Amino acid sequence: MPYYLGVDVGTGSVRSALVSGQGRVVSIATKSIKIWSPQTNHYEQSSKNVWSAVVETVQRALSESGIDKEEIHGIGFDATCSLVVLDKDGASVSVNSSGSTGQDIMMWMDHRAEDQARRINATDHDVLKYVGGTISLEMQAPKLLWLKENLYSTCWSKASHLFDLPDFLTWKATGSLSRSLCSLICKWNYQAGDHGNSGWSEDFFTQISLEDLVGKGYSRIGTDVKPPGSPCGNGLSQHAAQEMGLVEGIPVGTSMIDAHAGALGCMGCIPRSEVTYNLPDITSRLVLVCGTSTCHMIVNEKEVFVPGVWGPFYSSILPGLWCTEGGQSSTGKLIDFIVQSHPAYQEVKTAAQERNIHEHDVLNELLEKQAKQKNLQSLSELTRDLHIWPDFHGNRSPLADPTLKGMICGLTLNCDMNDLAVKYLATIQAIAYGTQHIIQEMRGRGLDISVIYMCGGLRKNTVYLKTQVDVTGLPLILPDEEESVLVGAAMLGACASKDFPSLQSAMETMGGRGTIVLPSATESSYHKKKFWVFLKMVDDQQKYNSLMS
Repeated sequence: MPYYLGVDVGTGSVRSALVSGQGRVVSIATKSIKIWSPQTNHYEQSSKNVWSAVVETVQRALSESGIDKEEIHGIGFDATCSLVVLDKDGASVSVNSSGSTGQDIMMWMDHRAEDQARRINATDHDVLKYVGGTISLEMQAPKLLWLKENLYSTCWSKASHLFDLPDFLTWKATGSLSRSLCSLICKWNYQAGDHGNSGWSEDFFTQISLEDLVGKGYSRIGTDVKPPGSPCGNGLSQHAAQEMGLVEGIPVGTSMIDAHAGALGCMGCIPRSEVTYNLPDITSRLVLVCGTSTCHMIVNEKEVFVPGVWGPFYSSILPGLWCTEGGQSSTGKLIDFIVQSHPAYQEVKTAAQERNIHEHDVLNELLEKQAKQKNLQSLSELTRDLHIWPDFHGNRSPLADPTLKGMICGLTLNCDMNDLAVKYLATIQAIAYGTQHIIQEMRGRGLDISVIYMCGGLRKNTVYLKTQVDVTGLPLILPDEEESVLVGAAMLGACASKDFPSLQSAMETMGGRGTIVLPSATESSYHKKKFWVFLKMVDDQQKYNSLMS
């Protein structure tokens, strides 16, 4: 039986997995990676640290699987959409304003380029319509402009290779400077589609003062653009193979952004037959990739433009289909922040450690107990007097406003574990209302959303999962295989190996089975009221900002 390696570089860790040709994860190895935050809104990493973690996790995943390296037919990589800067020799170029060496990655969540994003948006260039009409400061053009304007001599003048992190990984694995269409179209304003004007826009780069990227055929940012899953270079290089303990020449699939890999790993999943349910067409399946942030991915046969929502991106997941991507920044991180900054956090942490369970499980139990003590129909009602606007790190979709701040209404002097549990629940609900806000805007522009898939770490949280289902009123399919992102990455390697005729074929074969979760009709009225409050809160914040301006 053939096996494939999937490598996922997330925000805080690298994970590598051996995946069978049926999409079953055989072994996983994980390694934390470092994050530096030298000042507010600056987040940096080291490509050397990342690659070291890749090598270590691949070695361990292979060793723990018991699978012979000769049975591995392909390798696929995904990663966060972070910016990697290297010189002409492939050595690190620092993106740190104080000149610290080794920190050559400006992370996806780095928000230092707010002014640059504002000025780029002021051009109202035609390419911006493919990012919801407003470029995000999390995308690469604002970050590149920031580096040029602030670190010209120490960084910009030395930068010969500017990679999205997924493309850096395939370069390290194969030596090929090719770029993934997924990364370029989603984060670099590369144009692609069935309308005949694919490629880089010289006019756009000139208007935003990045005309120096145009030289040598755009060699600094990519001249060879490949669709996800296509073979990269000549396969695994001799050096990379020796590092990882693998066979030289194993096909390496062109990479994907991590959220897109999660969508790929989910969308082919079929619900088991114990519940009568007619699975809709692939263009009606919305995938929630729930990790440090949340991404909302859906594909369509036509271009659909949704203001404040990224895309449509042509062939960024599957060939010939347009992807629309909503998103909420730092959702998983927000839950952690609310929990860990509360006075009762240490009590919850100790209780979880004593029972060897997750902190979220402790909080979920506290919610159940409170709901029973108060004779509530549902624990959802515990937040009747507590409302949260969740954009503590700005709004990615559908308002596309990085300046928005978080809001909490209904605070009391309570500071015990029960109070922490309710604040945690209100945060989860606020994130779900954000999802509903995005769905509402997508539907308003003609996208048909009939079912939700969910992957990522938060899928293991039963309260989080149930809240998303009840707030949206949509059935949810939960794949049996928990590691959809790693499966999606492995599918890229499977496609490159030519064991499957297409990426969609690999997706359908390796997608596996799942459980269907149905919404509760009894909670619909409560969540509708809370959603109205949710929308009112951002209106109020904007009024406050206007009064203070």
